Amino acid sequence: MAQSAVQPTLGTTGSTAAPAKLPIGAIVPWAVFFGILMLVLLYFVGAEQGATALLSGEGVHEFVHDARHLLGFPCH
Repeated sequence: MAQSAVQPTLGTTGSTAAPAKLPIGAIVPWAVFFGILMLVLLYFVGAEQGATALLSGEGVHEFVHDARHLLGFPCH
């Protein structure tokens, strides 16, 4: 069996690895994007039918029909 090329360093007692700091400015745009995406998906699964429909026809309703039942939304 081959031996590892990385040799352990001696004399580094008591040092712990600190987690990398992630700036809030890097998280906020992604959090906003995914939050809006989740709200749009929730609308299409839960409310895209009847009086609140943005799209005409039954295409969206039929596409999300099983998800609607799985999440407990009434649909018919």
